[in-house]
Amino acid sequence: MISYPAPARLGIFILALLSIWLPLAIPVYSLLKSDPNLATILTMGLMFIAFIILLRFWSQKVYLDSHWLKRYGLVGTRQNGVDLLNGLSIGLLSVLGLFALEAILGWVIIKTPSIFLLRIVGEGLLSALGIGLAEELLFRGWFLNELERDYSPNTVLWANALIFALLHFLKPIEEILRTFPTFPALILLGLTLVWAKRSSSQRLGICIGIHAGLVWGYYILNVGQLLQYTGKVSPWITGIDNNPIAGAMGIIFLGILAVWMRKRARISGKIKPSVDT
Repeated sequence: MISYPAPARLGIFILALLSIWLPLAIPVYSLLKSDPNLATILTMGLMFIAFIILLRFWSQKVYLDSHWLKRYGLVGTRQNGVDLLNGLSIGLLSVLGLFALEAILGWVIIKTPSIFLLRIVGEGLLSALGIGLAEELLFRGWFLNELERDYSPNTVLWANALIFALLHFLKPIEEILRTFPTFPALILLGLTLVWAKRSSSQRLGICIGIHAGLVWGYYILNVGQLLQYTGKVSPWITGIDNNPIAGAMGIIFLGILAVWMRKRARISGKIKPSVDT
């Protein structure tokens, strides 16, 4: 199997994952169909557990590698912890900086919290770290590693970012059309996170941190009900459906972050100057 091309290896892994997950997920979803949010949380949790189990088996049996977490950049070192905290700060401050600028421009109003904000901050951090860990181990861990075995750095970069963006649109067609303005931002985020990993000697901590920080910042502001849009500019600028990455300002901020991570990756020497031009 190790000699199979990347598409075949990816297909085998995904089919194996579905064969483990679906027999568990279908009964759970059927029992909780009256509460779709809880059903989604539980079924996605089961998928992540199945993914971890399969990933360990895949690394040990297919690649004969017992250090399977290290292979994907998830190492318990001090530097990886520092990377995680740095990434968390970068992501959180990017979100807060975006809305601070929009508040200065009069496009949003930062309101006084009407609920216990500290609880929202704590809940948001836990949720964001869970999302960041799951998605980054999947996309910048396993998936990136499989692509890097067969393709050039530039092909890997764009394939990873495009698939990352596309898989966020596995939803009904009406929902795809409604949320499609987020697609460019998701590609930018995918590029950013690949460059971030390349800038940190292939450690995953900074990717988890940046991803979690972005989710955390928006969770605090949105769930904490701290934002009120003034309507002075088009939603195409501030974000359609009040989603910041579905607007020009969100894309600009993500673009700045992408340029920064790309520069860091170049400086680290993990990519050559001619690769991503």
